[in-house]
This record gives sequence, structure tokens and C-alpha cells, in this order.
Amino acid sequence: MEDSAERIERLEAKLMLAEDLLDELNRTVYRQQQQIDLLQQHLRQLAQQVQSGMPAARLRPEDEIPPHY
Repeated sequence: MEDSAERIERLEAKLMLAEDLLDELNRTVYRQQQQIDLLQQHLRQLAQQVQSGMPAARLRPEDEIPPHY
């Protein structure tokens, strides 16, 4: 049978790995939330541009489709 000290060492090692994984996952979630916040900000800006009638990009006359299309 396994010695109690060995068993405790194994459990402590597993706990350290689990804590490291949890820290990494927390950092990943934090970075993703920052990206989501930035994308939401950009989406709000684009929605405001559309509502105000301001085109996001100015078209050149040669890019416009002729009326018969």
C-alpha cells in the first residue's frame, strides 16, 4: 500500500497543476473579455455611423454601380 507521505505529495503536485491551469484559464477569459469589450465598442460606433447616415467608407464615383443594374 502507498505511504501517506507519497500520497500527500502526489495530491499536492496535482493541486499545483490544477492551480496553474486555473490561473491560465483566468488569464485567457480576461483577455477574451477585453477583446469582446473592444468589439462591442466598435459595433456601437458602426451602428451610430449607420444611424447618422454617415457611410463608413466613401465610395469613389467609378465604384458605384450604374443605374441599369
